[in-house]
Amino acid sequence: MNGKGNGIGRLIHADGDIYQGEWKNDMANGRGKYVHYEGQVYEGMWKDDKQEGHGVEVWQDGAKYEGDYVRGKKQGQGKFMWRDGASYVGSFKNNDIEGRGLYHWADGRSYDGEWLANKMHGKGIFKYPDGRVYEGNYIKDKKDGQGTLKMKDGRVFTGFWKNGR
Repeated sequence: MNGKGNGIGRLIHADGDIYQGEWKNDMANGRGKYVHYEGQVYEGMWKDDKQEGHGVEVWQDGAKYEGDYVRGKKQGQGKFMWRDGASYVGSFKNNDIEGRGLYHWADGRSYDGEWLANKMHGKGIFKYPDGRVYEGNYIKDKKDGQGTLKMKDGRVFTGFWKNGR
């Protein structure tokens, strides 16, 4: 059709990358799988050679993202799991953790709240493995503004935080 690739097919790039899936007008469109020569794999939806819609991306170190893409970037809702056991479930924007989401660290800490450019930013609840809980405002990963720290033994500290203190 019109001299361009359409339908189902496979393309092997000069660097060893492989795309196999649906084509329209010589571009990846529809469902497809892209395998990078280094081992990274994306399987999901494509539009005009860019990841678009739902997909799953797995890196050679075992990290994995499953969620929404817009114009080749993580955008919308998704789940990212790191090799060390850490995970994040929530909003993404332009490949960054941004919006509302829940992050669990491998050591047992967790933060449920607002994010901006991969940093805790806005209101949220931070739980420590030893039972402490901080509820309040963050700016660029640091407690900043009104907040309350509840200790495991029942003590409560409420006040204004600045730059993490």
